[in-house]
Amino acid sequence: MNTTIYLRRYWQLYALISLPLLYFLVFKYGPMWGVQIAFKDFNLFQGISGSEWIGFDAFVEVFKMKDFYLTLRNTLMLNILDLIVSFPAPLILAIMLYEAKWVWFKKISQTILYIPHFISWVIIGGIVYQVFGTQSGMINNVLSSLGLDAIPFLTDKKDWLVTYLATGVWQSAGWGTILYLAALTGINRELFEAAEVDGAGRFKRIWHITLPGLKTTIVTLLIINLGNMITIGFERPYIIGNLAVREFSDVLSTFVYRVGIQSGEYTLATVVGLFQAIVGLIFVLGANYASKKLTDESIL
Repeated sequence: MNTTIYLRRYWQLYALISLPLLYFLVFKYGPMWGVQIAFKDFNLFQGISGSEWIGFDAFVEVFKMKDFYLTLRNTLMLNILDLIVSFPAPLILAIMLYEAKWVWFKKISQTILYIPHFISWVIIGGIVYQVFGTQSGMINNVLSSLGLDAIPFLTDKKDWLVTYLATGVWQSAGWGTILYLAALTGINRELFEAAEVDGAGRFKRIWHITLPGLKTTIVTLLIINLGNMITIGFERPYIIGNLAVREFSDVLSTFVYRVGIQSGEYTLATVVGLFQAIVGLIFVLGANYASKKLTDESIL
């Protein structure tokens, strides 16, 4: 087909794709210009172009800071624990909802599970302190009225870790079920009916039909999660954390905020951000390669 005729026939499709393409160019690729701050002694008044080049000096300075390794360790630890605890939760919830027979129960359950995703971490932080606070928290008030010792949910490091993970599951698991439920609708119902006729119980149907049907979705989400292994959101550890548990709650994002924004060390903050991006890319490529070798599934 002639190119001119082709474009005249399908110009609407190219017009539609041009808008998201423009968004990525302006807001995702455009800011990459600022990455050079990591290699400059950035001066706010001289701007990016006018600041002096310093090579890898800022990288050396960051890698010599003890706080950097502490926050790197905490970031990896919290993300690995999150992956172990939070990653299977949406899958289990989706399978349970899919297996439920009552439609009204499914709808009510889905609504209740999705709601926490729309609540900001500021509000969630307030709820956490109201429920788990050591002195005035709801749970410890009940324990105190029963003559039991208070549990330091937010001030003891191990208890804080459990509270942090449980809060994450509560906030994100319901929303994560959407992808799995969408994938489940693509599985042929006749497979379940045939397995039922052959005498397969519910667990066998889940094991031999449901999970293989979700294999591609599981692998894709796992690779994406591994890519974010060294990146962690700022709000959750910053709001739920406190000085008593800083040994666990101080992560790379709070380190960047403290060093980059509060101290005005924009070069060091950019170095940490660039480090996270490069390591995250290595994680994604490594996970994708391993997945392709082990399961023949990949996203690249």
